[in-house]
Amino acid sequence: MQTIALPKKISFSPSDAENCGQVSVEPLAPGYGTTVGNALRRVLLASLSGTAVIGAKIEGASHEFMAIPNVKEDVLEIMLNLKKVRFKLDDGVDEARLTLSAFGEKEVTAADIEKQAGVQVVNPTLPIAHITDMSGKLTIEIFVRRGFGYETIETREEGKKELGYIEIDSLFSPVLHVALNIDNVRVGKMVNWEKLVLDIETDGTISYEDAFRKANDILIEQFSALKEISLAGPDAIEVEAVSEEVSDEAVEEAVESEDEPKSKKK
Repeated sequence: MQTIALPKKISFSPSDAENCGQVSVEPLAPGYGTTVGNALRRVLLASLSGTAVIGAKIEGASHEFMAIPNVKEDVLEIMLNLKKVRFKLDDGVDEARLTLSAFGEKEVTAADIEKQAGVQVVNPTLPIAHITDMSGKLTIEIFVRRGFGYETIETREEGKKELGYIEIDSLFSPVLHVALNIDNVRVGKMVNWEKLVLDIETDGTISYEDAFRKANDILIEQFSALKEISLAGPDAIEVEAVSEEVSDEAVEEAVESEDEPKSKKK
């Protein structure tokens, strides 16, 4: 039985640039460099868990179109700078509420965020604002949590918001950039086999090697689920669908029966 050959070699090459590296996979059957590469690239950019700022409360500001006394940047600029701060949460920590307090004439950076157990600021030198007078001060409560991909304010669940809370769109993905290249390699007499090269840049909360491995795990999990469903057969799928339908009907009947006594009492 003829089968499609599997890759036999993966190499990791760190780059001179910070948080960057190159992953090479070879040899791949003709056409499979693009097939495998595109799948990995999409998962790397959109499906890895990361941490981002989802909102903040800035003392003296009720909305993002305000200016703060003795601070060079307005609230909108400060929020955009907070969006660039990258955090790493320990296992078991899904969200955190952090405080930044700065006084006097100075450049305010991510290093001014107060340390908290289970939370690490990955880029502490990032500028957030500039206080222009010795009498100036800047106090911010920063809300961060885990998530996937890119999340807009509109897609979040509506909940009670604290007074002065300003939301912001969030980029959770720890992978910032993925470049995909396909090179030809020779296998025996065949010269059209392929070598997949992925150039990966992360935000520093994860290494490019771990990002690649996690992307592989996600794809394997998805395809394993498809295999299990296909092996289960259409009968098993149909039974599951019927059971869900019955449960919905049961819920409707329960609601109707609950309303009947109330109507009789009236």
